[in-house]
Amino acid sequence: MFNGFTDETVDFMWGIRFNNEKPWFEAHKQTYLTHFYQPMRELEEELYGWFAEQRPKLPLRGRVSRIYRDARRLHGRGPYKDCLWLSVEAPAESVWVSQPTFWFELGPEEWSYGLGYYSATPATMMKLRARMERDPRVMEKLTRGLDRQTEFSLEGEPYKRPKEGAPSPLLARWYEKKSFSIGHYEKLDEILFSRALVDRLKTGFAFLLPYYDYFVTLDGDPDPRDGR
Repeated sequence: MFNGFTDETVDFMWGIRFNNEKPWFEAHKQTYLTHFYQPMRELEEELYGWFAEQRPKLPLRGRVSRIYRDARRLHGRGPYKDCLWLSVEAPAESVWVSQPTFWFELGPEEWSYGLGYYSATPATMMKLRARMERDPRVMEKLTRGLDRQTEFSLEGEPYKRPKEGAPSPLLARWYEKKSFSIGHYEKLDEILFSRALVDRLKTGFAFLLPYYDYFVTLDGDPDPRDGR
């Protein structure tokens, strides 16, 4: 059961940021396992169980990220990350790309959670635009719901030239995105150190479930490029 992160969690994140080398990590590995990885795993297990209850027919899986960076992509950085995240998503060959993903991330300065793609494919975004053009009403309703609340905001890298053809001004913002997420970002605060975080995340994810239901089926839509 998740009972919150600890001061040692925060100390470790700052420690690995400024001491990103194997000897320091090995000397503090037990702190990492006890105060960072283990509570993150407990939080993931609780959230995965909740998602499985909400959508019992969906093939979801939960996972916690590794602290080790890919050795092929260090680019002058140390071998360890100073953050961890958990995710719940449908199994896919390219996780975070072809399927929308729920996430929670904790770093030394900020925590965040939400729903989105790490890098949606051009085909996924084309299918999203085509679906909105066929029937804009569903996405207009979801967009109005997003505008009425303050927990989440639409984020994502924009196209250099926004796509044209939005069926209404309300949907134009989606045509600007190469990829997107609907997320909440906040400085570290007391909620991280208690079970109140579980309820906060469940409440937010409950709001995002209808958005997930809409996005997760995009891969099954016809490719707009076919037949042209």
